[in-house]
Amino acid sequence: MLNRVQKRNLTKRDYVTLSSMIFALFFGAGNLIFPLHLGQLAGGHWGIAAAGFLITAVLLPLLSVLAVCVTKSKGVYDIGKPLGATFAVVFMVLIHFTIGPFFGTPRTATVSFTVGLAPFFPAKYQSLALLLSSAAFFGLAYYLSVEQSKIMARVGKLLNPLFLLLLVAIFAVAFSSPLAHAGSTSATAAYQTAGFTNGFLQGYNTMDALAGLALGVTIVTAVNFMGQTDPNKAAWVTARAGFFSMAFEGLIYVLLILLGAQSLGQFKLSDNGGVAFDQIVNHYMGNVGQAILAVLIITTCLTTAIGLVAAFAQDFHKHFGFLSYKVWLRITCLASFLTANVGLNQIIAWSTPVLMFLYPLAMALIFLSILSPLFHKSSVVYVWVVVFTVVPAVFDMVAAFPAVVSQSTFGQAMAHVQSFLPLASSGMDWLVPALVGAVFGTAHYLLLQRAKTSTGMEVPMKR
Repeated sequence: MLNRVQKRNLTKRDYVTLSSMIFALFFGAGNLIFPLHLGQLAGGHWGIAAAGFLITAVLLPLLSVLAVCVTKSKGVYDIGKPLGATFAVVFMVLIHFTIGPFFGTPRTATVSFTVGLAPFFPAKYQSLALLLSSAAFFGLAYYLSVEQSKIMARVGKLLNPLFLLLLVAIFAVAFSSPLAHAGSTSATAAYQTAGFTNGFLQGYNTMDALAGLALGVTIVTAVNFMGQTDPNKAAWVTARAGFFSMAFEGLIYVLLILLGAQSLGQFKLSDNGGVAFDQIVNHYMGNVGQAILAVLIITTCLTTAIGLVAAFAQDFHKHFGFLSYKVWLRITCLASFLTANVGLNQIIAWSTPVLMFLYPLAMALIFLSILSPLFHKSSVVYVWVVVFTVVPAVFDMVAAFPAVVSQSTFGQAMAHVQSFLPLASSGMDWLVPALVGAVFGTAHYLLLQRAKTSTGMEVPMKR
């Protein structure tokens, strides 16, 4: 199909549409509820917490897009390929299942229901309503993503502009009459002393650094359909559009965090950002606000779901070609529907440990990909860094599991060993080992280069 695409130069309008699509693919369920909840947790310390959050929720996703561009990759498989085909496949599967049918994609349906639709149904009908709404949700996601060439138009030109229009309306009403001065609201104990670190870790929940690697295949495919089939030009177009979309996303995050902090003037700390959003909108606009919120949430969750199911199907069809793109698309939509009916809180509780394991590995691979031209994508550098990163990542995963695992004898033994690692108390114990791995990996690479050069000099002398 791509062979029939006509090559052409992109207009400003093309860049706006592409940037809109990238923003919409990234900005979904967690991107609304987690920053709002962060604002409530941080209270008067919302600024420093926002700074930490922006690193993992904006900078890292941008770097993941740049990693795809620098390496001229077509998906998450290519990012892991320097470590071998087996690692690349395993990493690709873990990423796609985490942000796909196991956690991320089902969350788009549960958040859209919990925040947008649940208030309209009596408590006794909640389970049935979730079942029916999630079925309709993933049915629509399948319909809108089944034709790959139309994804950008449907997301970038239709759904995302509608979402932004509604979000701007909510911001305009809320900030014209704030519920409190954000700086005067109280912060939870954790954010009084470690606002930046906790904000940094909260950014994991958006899953966007992982999504950036996985969505690379969908973004690159869309760029190719725009006539940019040359890898160098496609990389430049993707990087430029990604920068604008991530910058805009960062602005919205700051406004959501601020809104969450201000909401403490009227409401108590909620269980999650979905509840807080519902309270805020109903306070300002009543039933009309609830209807607007329902459309807002469903729209943004749907755009992300489209990107995630499409990326899953595209990558799995490419690497497991015994099934077509459409069949893989049906599989991930059906699996996501089944997982969604477990419930939002359960999804969040069990996804966090997996994220604590995958995020350090993803961050290591993102930085390695961006810096790869400096060491010619040498596998030895990758191996050292990843081996040193994976051990503390396992510790973080065990510690983040629900009490049934983390408080078990095994979990406590792991926690004891973990306590000896630098930065363990802040949840960033992977950082120092990763840097040590980078030092050893670079030294190993330089030694190999020196040996190669020496060998090359000796040959002419023998002749």
